[in-house]
Amino acid sequence: MSRFIIEGGKPISGVHQVPGNKNAALPMLAAVLLASEPVTLENVPDIADVRVMVKGLEALGVKVSGSLAEHRLVCDAGNLKADPILPEDICSLIRTSFLFVGPLLARKGKVRLRAAPGGDSIGRRRLDTHINGLHALGARGKPSSMGSISMRAPEGFSGTFFMLDEASVMATENLVMAAVTARGVTTLYNTACEPHVQNLCEMLCGMGAQISGMGTNRLVITGVPCLHGGTFRVKGDVIEAASYLVAAAVTGGALSLKGVEPEEMAILEPTFKKFGVRWSVDETGTLKLPAKQKLRTAYDLGAAIPKIEDGPWPALPSDLQSVLIVLATQTRGTELFFEKMFESRLYFVDHLIGMGAKIVQCDPHRAVITGPTRLQGSVVSSPDIRAGMALIIAALCAHGTTVIHNAESIDRGYESVETHLSALGAVIRRA
Repeated sequence: MSRFIIEGGKPISGVHQVPGNKNAALPMLAAVLLASEPVTLENVPDIADVRVMVKGLEALGVKVSGSLAEHRLVCDAGNLKADPILPEDICSLIRTSFLFVGPLLARKGKVRLRAAPGGDSIGRRRLDTHINGLHALGARGKPSSMGSISMRAPEGFSGTFFMLDEASVMATENLVMAAVTARGVTTLYNTACEPHVQNLCEMLCGMGAQISGMGTNRLVITGVPCLHGGTFRVKGDVIEAASYLVAAAVTGGALSLKGVEPEEMAILEPTFKKFGVRWSVDETGTLKLPAKQKLRTAYDLGAAIPKIEDGPWPALPSDLQSVLIVLATQTRGTELFFEKMFESRLYFVDHLIGMGAKIVQCDPHRAVITGPTRLQGSVVSSPDIRAGMALIIAALCAHGTTVIHNAESIDRGYESVETHLSALGAVIRRA
């Protein structure tokens, strides 16, 4: 176990290169299983979850070359194992281990996972939509009472009509990967349309798939006999970009972000303006945040307290709620945060309260934050990826020293965070 030790009070300023999107890279790695030819992925983030997915691919017989240090991987799934089994130590580490199910059923007609998928403990995370959709396509089997999963598609997949009972990102990705080589046409309703889902669909189309409706909640997939290889780029990580913006805003620094997706940042802009955060994007696509932002709540009409709530894209991503709560502690005014998707996402605010934040947690889904508050250094522990980054940001603007235990949880989603923050002026080290 490692920990971060952070001295607060230093402005986060300079230029930061935004890495590839974690939430796009993981399903794109699963998608290489659909091709018998090599697939090259560029701009792959060097994070712990990617390394686990690579180990999972190798356990299934995929030859992986290239270098994460250079953000480029070449994956050759030409010789998959006849009986694809994913080991327990891979399954239990990351939730996206379940993304191997759709493409393996499509390619080999069977799959076994030795354990239930792991991941962050932020509340109940259903697999029902995945299983029901795969059953509609022709799969058989479901998770056992012990958590292991064994499924088969003895006659292959056939096109179907399926209505997702929730706009689940992972279920959408799994079902699309399962359907691209199915016989006939598959229509999926209530699908997720997040940027990383679109990135995956663009990759699949580049491999020969026929998908229409990308960016909407209705996808129509015409099955093709097989997919081929190619070279594909993981788009920039909007969650990391926004996290670094918050770090600069609460410390008064000026930040330039390269490698952002301007359209995605534009969708987040109205939410950031509620806190007084404003930026511009120049002709090169670089996002620039001026120093010393005037952090002040923009109240709704009638001086009503604004509600910061998450939802399916293009609503605010749930992954940003944690870092925005820290932004709220440094903003003059009051905001109500409504976390709709995960009942345990907000529990980390106890750490912020211990650091001096004025927060009232109304219930598992709602919290009221009043700022600004001068936070004090403390000893805390990161419960998950996004809360961990939020605690780092809190430590950066706090008075004194903060120790954050369980630093490994942050490594799962943020690339070399202490190295990048140090380059931007932070006093942070890993112990």
